[in-house]
Amino acid sequence: MLYAILCYNTEEIVTGWTQAEDDAVMASLDKVHQKLIDEGRFGPAIRLMPTTAATSLRREEGLVLDGPFVETKEQLLGFYIVVCKDLEEALDTARQLTKANPASGGGYEVRPLRLFLPGVPGIGAS
Repeated sequence: MLYAILCYNTEEIVTGWTQAEDDAVMASLDKVHQKLIDEGRFGPAIRLMPTTAATSLRREEGLVLDGPFVETKEQLLGFYIVVCKDLEEALDTARQLTKANPASGGGYEVRPLRLFLPGVPGIGAS
């Protein structure tokens, strides 16, 4: 089964890192990424641009607004798509990501995926 692991944290903390701090976090996370790759369980992983780059569409009013405008103190910073046999394995994967990411606060939301469309090959490749 596919699971989405959504990464939340306070955006100011993460965007406040120096390049060296960011590189260190990415290197730490890459150890978990490589393990998932070796196990054949690693799907797309996305790091989102800051919320200042976001645009929202409000369904009720049909309005397009600058910014994310969600009711949360922490922002969705990115997500992983991973193959897991069950929820326990997905939670274990999220725990590994938590240990690899030293940012205080935040969390990972784990959700099973119902529909998977792989998209167009090569999208996002540079």
